[in-house]
Amino acid sequence: MSAKAKTATVRKAKAPTTKPRVKAASARAGRGKRTPHVLVLRAPGTNCDRETAYAFEQAGATTTAVHVNALLASPRQLESVDGFVLPGGFSYGDDLGAGAVLGTMLRTKLGDPLKRLVDRGGIVLGICNGFQVLVRTGLLPGWDDESGEDRLVALASNAQNRYEDRWVTLEATSKHCVFVRPGDRLHVPVAHAEGRFVTRDPAVRQSMVDRDLVALRYVAPKGVSPAPFPFNPNGAEDDIAGITDPTGRVLGLMPHPERNQLPWQDPRFHRGDAPGVPDGRLPFRRAVQYLERR
Repeated sequence: MSAKAKTATVRKAKAPTTKPRVKAASARAGRGKRTPHVLVLRAPGTNCDRETAYAFEQAGATTTAVHVNALLASPRQLESVDGFVLPGGFSYGDDLGAGAVLGTMLRTKLGDPLKRLVDRGGIVLGICNGFQVLVRTGLLPGWDDESGEDRLVALASNAQNRYEDRWVTLEATSKHCVFVRPGDRLHVPVAHAEGRFVTRDPAVRQSMVDRDLVALRYVAPKGVSPAPFPFNPNGAEDDIAGITDPTGRVLGLMPHPERNQLPWQDPRFHRGDAPGVPDGRLPFRRAVQYLERR
């Protein structure tokens, strides 16, 4: 066979491998969707970062795990992501109070970059210890608007003065929070010693209700409210389990939806009455859908 014939044969053999790639690329371009990218923060004592990343990934996002020291050294990483997540755990051992050290670090060193992320349409999620951190940063409501230094809400020790690890039912109440819709029900676990949502006075709490900032409440079976212990596991005021900010793009909650991502994680699975899609997937999917529509 001549050299010219061999070259033609090689070209013919290579041709089919390139066409599908071009076609796939065209299909992706046609869809016009960019996969949301979420940054998952790690700090000493964080222990739910992998579960939280998995929850966002199965919902359709991509994730990057970043240690807090790396983020402090390069805050510009927040400019290239669509979301920021504070997972559960015991950041810095909660040695100075639940979420106190990490919350102070973020408030003083990353406050402006995080606010810019929210202002351009990004999302922020804090779960359990992450919620405790968020209430200290100013990203969630509960700071005195005049002084900017006086906190009006807190997550105090559980009313039972002990660590609570049990499954609870949540009901979504906020009309504008991108993570949930009114009436959503979530069966998820709690695991904390300081999760009792409290406000300085009833006027603060009523203001949050009036502004649609209460995102999630604990409910008893069949939606009964108020929810007595153990359905409200920590004695939270007004059964409040999670709050959002005025934009609806920041959510803090004490329960762990990332721990109900697989059917057999739900105790109802073994009784044969668990839903086909685990409840814990819902807030992550709603958040990713919001980011995809942006």
